[in-house]
This record gives sequence, C-alpha cells and structure tokens, in this order.
Amino acid sequence: MRFLDVDGLGRVSRIGLGTWQFGSREWGYGEGYAEGAARDIVRRARDLGVTLFDTAEVYGFGRSERILGEALGEERTEVVVASKIFPVAPFPPVVRSRLESSAKRLGLQRIPLYQVHQPNPVVPDSVIMPGLRQLLDEDRIGAAGVSNYSLARWRAADAALGRPVLSNQVQFSLARPGALEDLVPFAEREGRIVIAYSPLAQGLLGGRYDVGNRPGGVRAANPLFGTENLRRVQPLLDVLREVADAHGVRPGAIALAWLVSLPQVVVIPGASTVEQMEANAAAGDIDLRPDEQQALTSAARAFTPVSAVRTLADGVRERLDGVRERLGV
Repeated sequence: MRFLDVDGLGRVSRIGLGTWQFGSREWGYGEGYAEGAARDIVRRARDLGVTLFDTAEVYGFGRSERILGEALGEERTEVVVASKIFPVAPFPPVVRSRLESSAKRLGLQRIPLYQVHQPNPVVPDSVIMPGLRQLLDEDRIGAAGVSNYSLARWRAADAALGRPVLSNQVQFSLARPGALEDLVPFAEREGRIVIAYSPLAQGLLGGRYDVGNRPGGVRAANPLFGTENLRRVQPLLDVLREVADAHGVRPGAIALAWLVSLPQVVVIPGASTVEQMEANAAAGDIDLRPDEQQALTSAARAFTPVSAVRTLADGVRERLDGVRERLGV
C-alpha cells in the first residue's frame, strides 16, 4: 500500500474505501450486505493497510456513517475518516449541529476530514466556511475539504476559510479525466489532495459492460452506459486491457493504478465484496511504465462521451425500435 503524509491528517492510503453503498437502497445490495459484507469489507481494508474511509451524512440517511463507525470499532480513531455535510442552510450553528450528528453516528469526537458535499449554487462559501473555521479552531475536525468544486471555487473557498481547504473530492477516472487539466496541477503545486470518487466510472472501466450487456440499478441512469458512449469507450477499454494483460491483472486494477500514479491523488472506490476490496488495494502496488501511463492518458483524453440528453434520446429511440419490431412495423 502506498501513502501520502498529509499535514492535519497524517498517513493517508492512496487507495481508500468509499462507503456510499453502505446502507443505501439504490445499489440493490440488500439488508444482508449492510449487516454482514460491509463490515467484513471494512475489516479486510484495515488488514490491507487502508487508512482512508469516506462517507457522508446523506448516504443511507446516516446509515453509512453508523455502519462504518461500528465496523471500524476501536480503530476508528486511528484512521482518516472523511465525512461530508450537504450544504442546505449551512450557517455556522447548522454546520456545528450536523457535524455533531455525524460524529455521534461514527462514534468519534473529532472527524479528521469534513467536506462540503457540493457547491451550493445560491449560498456562497463566505457563509459556509466560517462554520468549518470554528470547528478547525476547536479541533473538532482535522481538516476542511470540498467536493465537486471547480478550481475557481476551490480558491474562493480558501479565501472564505482563511486558510487552505485541504482537499477536493471530484468524479475522476480515465473516463472522466477533466481534473488532469487544472485540479491535479493545483494540488501538486499547493500540497493539497484530489480525492477521486467513481474511479472506475461505476464499473465501466472494469470492461464487463458493452452494448449487449448493460448494468441495472443506479448505474443504469449513468449516461456513460448509453449505446453511443459504450461504443465510443471501446478504444480506451482496448488500451486498458492491453496494459492489464501485460501486468497480469484486470482492467479495473490498471484504472486505479493510473490514478494513484498521479501526484497528490487518492482514490475511494467502493467494494461489493471482500475480494473486490482486495483487488482494489492491490492496484496501489502496480508500477506503470511511463509509456503505459502516457498511452492511458492519451486514450482517456481522446474519449469524448456524448451528453445525457443525447443518451436519453438514444434510449427512447431503441425502445421505439423494439416496439416496432414486436409489431412487425
């Protein structure tokens, strides 16, 4: 396992564990997952050296935090637990109250990394950040972070906090490589962290799905799994498979290895099984050759997915074609 030594957080594993699916119904894992597999996954992650665990108050309406805290047990104070506040009416008293609720569910007095879940389109960071600043001053949180922020808004959050906002958690993968252009260089230059969520693009980069085999559940609504995008992503998947074959691993492992080869980037893939957790952790030890890394970067930049609107139109068209076929039209 590789690590970053981060002021305010300590030793952060480059491969973490995302826990959106803990207690959330939309993934379709069922109650047995929350009560059994989720805890086994957390315990195995600790065995493998994982120190970064990401959750949020809105994941399962607090159940994710509770499950994670219980699964970590006495080790909960020895790792970097990252949670998030959903910024509705985020005035300082509200921020404090929400922090206290999350901490109680996690079984912590102090949350190492507390993040704004997404930018509020109406309320500026000058309203949100004073509450986080108070929590920092009182050592109720170790560091403040944001999520889904542009570089400009990340810098604005710095100014509003009056000190560096340590991290920015964004959708970042070979299928969504936009952070390469500005967020990663900024993090490297300023000593910050980019936390990559959905690093496997909800399984797209695992190579299992194509036009004839689409996912169900929450993934079905992702535009990346539309017909046109599944066609467009094939050249990227071909490069992934080629590099994976050279290392004797699966494509998803290479997708994670590419991310953690970048400066100041850590990843928080989810895991549905202990075996998947083990595969994710092992990806952190893969050394990509410079030519492999460049080939993957070039393929990522060449992938240009179509918009959600066009993907929806493709879906409607396909359903109409199916109806016409059944009617013999």
